[in-house]
Amino acid sequence: MQRRSFLRQSIVTAAAIGAGRPLFAQAAKSPYLSDLGIQLYTLRNEIAKDVNATIKAVAAAGYKQVEMYGFPNCDAIVKAARDSGLALHSSHFEWDSVVNPKDDSYSDFSKILDKAKEVGLKHLVIPYLADGNRKTLDDYKKVAAHANKAAALAKSAGIQLSYHNHNFEFEPKENGVSGFDVFVKEFSADMKFELDVFWVKAGGLDPVELVNKLKGRVTQLHLKDLKKDIPIPSYSSVPADAFQEVGDGIIAMAPLLAAAQEAGVEHCHVEQDQSPDALASIKQSIDFLNKL
Repeated sequence: MQRRSFLRQSIVTAAAIGAGRPLFAQAAKSPYLSDLGIQLYTLRNEIAKDVNATIKAVAAAGYKQVEMYGFPNCDAIVKAARDSGLALHSSHFEWDSVVNPKDDSYSDFSKILDKAKEVGLKHLVIPYLADGNRKTLDDYKKVAAHANKAAALAKSAGIQLSYHNHNFEFEPKENGVSGFDVFVKEFSADMKFELDVFWVKAGGLDPVELVNKLKGRVTQLHLKDLKKDIPIPSYSSVPADAFQEVGDGIIAMAPLLAAAQEAGVEHCHVEQDQSPDALASIKQSIDFLNKL
């Protein structure tokens, strides 16, 4: 390298380091961090007390979008988010309208789709399965069949239907096959996944490897961290302090965000199911992510 070129490169590198971030890190900053979301279940207790103040605090922390829960009963959150300039792309919803439909036309889900279109949502997510819907592999196959039919309805409305995992889906059942294995096999091309990386890790899988495996089938990620020394795999409940702020646990976020980008993931949302101070937790998590 010529001396002049070397000096010029040294000055640029020194400036980057002086700014507190290495040059390579600046170039590698994830696009998800400029549009980061929060799953509002994290703040359910605060929202119950003062929805407007809570959503304003979310915006002040630096989040750009919110993912709701309990849709379609979210009018107050919708208004507060719009008033605070936060985008609304996705929501968890009343899952029995798909998992246990009352009729073959999925009439309850159709009403939810109408409301979602009115709000401007592009994603609806099945957030959970009650115990009675996940005892056997046949139970999972039944859920998949319902989800596929609902996903076709959602597609016609311009909305993507996805399934959000916990840890119980990864528990081996007959012949070592898990419920998640059933979903991977049985879900149609219209039906996608919202992967929760905490529960993937708790279920004994590597989140980066799973995102890579499901390339093109994962639309959103939940970013949360798992406390060190929690037994893995775990297919049942975990202690409240297992949920850590992003960066305080054992899940490496930078390679996960890189894998998400390669796999075509659209949105990433921070979530922390349990915290003694949820507002402080979401601020800590976004501050960590912004330093990646």
